[in-house]
Amino acid sequence: MLLTIVVLDSVGAGELPDAASFGDAGAHTLNHTLKAAPVHLPNLAALGLAQVPTIETGDATVPAGPAAGAFGRLREVSPGKDTSTGHWEFMGIQLEHAFQVFPDGFPPAVMDRFDAATGRGHLCNRPYSGTDVIRDFGPEHMQTGAPIVYTSADSVFQIAAHEDVVPLETLYAWCRAAREILQGEFAVARVIARPFRGEFPFERANEHRKDLSLVPPPTVLDAVKATGQAVVGIGKIPDIYANQGFTEEIHTDDNADGIAKTLARMRQAAQDGTSGLIFTNLVDFDSKFGHRRDPEGYSGCLAAFDAALPDLIAAVPEDGALIIVSDHGNDPTWKGSDHTREHGLLLVHKSGAAGVNLGDRATFADVGATVAEALGATWDGPGESFWTQLT
Repeated sequence: MLLTIVVLDSVGAGELPDAASFGDAGAHTLNHTLKAAPVHLPNLAALGLAQVPTIETGDATVPAGPAAGAFGRLREVSPGKDTSTGHWEFMGIQLEHAFQVFPDGFPPAVMDRFDAATGRGHLCNRPYSGTDVIRDFGPEHMQTGAPIVYTSADSVFQIAAHEDVVPLETLYAWCRAAREILQGEFAVARVIARPFRGEFPFERANEHRKDLSLVPPPTVLDAVKATGQAVVGIGKIPDIYANQGFTEEIHTDDNADGIAKTLARMRQAAQDGTSGLIFTNLVDFDSKFGHRRDPEGYSGCLAAFDAALPDLIAAVPEDGALIIVSDHGNDPTWKGSDHTREHGLLLVHKSGAAGVNLGDRATFADVGATVAEALGATWDGPGESFWTQLT
């Protein structure tokens, strides 16, 4: 048995009931993106996107018609709209309290220790767009060598440095030092290395990004690994879970690379009889287009995934499944530059599961419960499996 989960990072399917409390009432990543920059998504539509509640259908974008797969939406119960919160809930960890954020920047108790660890001081230390921060602070960084520290509406401590000024291994060492500092009362979900390169206004070197997460409690990934089956993390997935629960980790440069490596691993599994889970995150929707409020780029990214979908479906073994989900929204037509509090998308290809309405799931954790049941792993955490509905 082989399951493949592909996370379309930030491809939200409409506001959650509590979206107003996050300032996101009315957000809808898919609808607003396709309205602002129409593209044809025939393969996603045929799989079941046209049947997902609130998705606007039409010949130019999501043509209406019967579903060849299963479809639904996921409700996030954890209090957040960030990568870690969504992914942790996928695998059975529902947070009672949101990860801590620092809208005014990090306090001296953090920054004094960080400066001592680097020996170089720091620049910025406030919420900022990743593209803007290297433009605005990059020249001073090039002169002084001081790292650019910034955060966002998410629980993150981000360190940007030019690859010609700070070698990658030095940047990663600074991130490890920050991870040690940012515990307890100052704990953040992720410390992120954000290298950049080139001449002003500079270019982010996203393929060298590295995330250092808090270590989660035991997840469904650990439960599957304990059965002796494969748990393959592709893209930033292993980083999100602090590299816990995986038997194999595969780095990716961008969405195209992530899709290619997922396909290669699925085909390899078919040849060698691998049983277990392949778990991929495609981050370009979020990092390149959502935060930058670029609906044209976002639509192009959707179209590229749609074009790749038939190959992914063809690589699914007869008894396996392809599960497509999203971890939050990032409406590129919305105000600001932060994520939006939205339902997660849920589409599934499985042989014999055409036209199955999975409904509005009560929690993202239903994904992990489904994985556990399908792969015979012991899991008594939250979530209700939808595996029997597929079979």
